[in-house]
Amino acid sequence: MTEFVFKILESIGFHHPIHPAVTHLPMGMIMGGFLFGLAAYFLKNKELSNTAHYCEILAMIGVFPTIIFGYMDWQHSFEGEWIMLIKIKILLAVVLIGLLGLAIKFGGKKDGISIKTLIIYGLCLLTAIGLGFTGGELMYG
Repeated sequence: MTEFVFKILESIGFHHPIHPAVTHLPMGMIMGGFLFGLAAYFLKNKELSNTAHYCEILAMIGVFPTIIFGYMDWQHSFEGEWIMLIKIKILLAVVLIGLLGLAIKFGGKKDGISIKTLIIYGLCLLTAIGLGFTGGELMYG
């Protein structure tokens, strides 16, 4: 299946990995969620708290295609070799899904954002940074 997808993409002139192109949705939403959450917490603004919550929801939706395309790129470019950086990325992806689940569960409350929710948003951001750094190391050394 993976090679079939890459052959189709190559036939239309796309010769790049797919995963980097789709990482921007969840990673951008995670960053936005944290920044909107931070602003909501310090400004005591419910609308910003809602925006942060919606960012985390959209990040959760976007993380699954990102993982699927990451898997496909790993199979295509690394032939499924279990190198340490891949293991780290898989672990961080699982952690991120769990943290996003917590962020969604505790976010979006009527009384605004709590410090607990803000910390979870921050942990999501740190995990996303770890994933991006690990991916950069994997591709560029």
